[in-house]
Amino acid sequence: MARARVLACALLICVAICANPAAARTDASKTATVGDNSEMTAIFDADQGARKDMAKINWNVVAAQDETRRLRTKTLLESGKLRSGNDFYHAAFVYQHGDKPTDFLLAHTFAVIAAARGRKDATWIAAATLDRYLQRIGQKQIYGTQFITPNGGSTTQEPYDRSLVSDALRAALGVPPLKDQEKQREEFEAELKGAKTGTR
Repeated sequence: MARARVLACALLICVAICANPAAARTDASKTATVGDNSEMTAIFDADQGARKDMAKINWNVVAAQDETRRLRTKTLLESGKLRSGNDFYHAAFVYQHGDKPTDFLLAHTFAVIAAARGRKDATWIAAATLDRYLQRIGQKQIYGTQFITPNGGSTTQEPYDRSLVSDALRAALGVPPLKDQEKQREEFEAELKGAKTGTR
């Protein structure tokens, strides 16, 4: 029952912007003149650049860099320097690459704010952050955004509750339907295997 309440609340947060586009437009118009924080943009660019070639990443190095980026993002947030939809969108990705459940919940919050402030594509990262949070606390993801490849194993999305959310709701959040997710899983697995054997 407690898990059902948590999921129900999370679903309401994730789809709120899609269900109430007028509210999103109102919020966006209020912040239309707010400029992006250039440092937050640079932090986001560095976060994404560190992940360009997933098969060749030294995760020990990237993990340390990720922590530094999160700490600086936290400082910007606490000093009131994150204001635009883009700022919160960028912060969501930085915290999505955290290592604690609370990092992922903060990332989810940032993504919802980003969507409310005009970044309509932030609905995908809102879904992804919730999926990652659920898996990290031992629950099943519900949208299907998370793919894991254990050492020497096959790429998987498990644990994954595929029945709770419909493909229509996934589409509203920018998440691919189940059949396309399986194609993604196969592609990720093939890419990683190709990197290990020297083929692409």
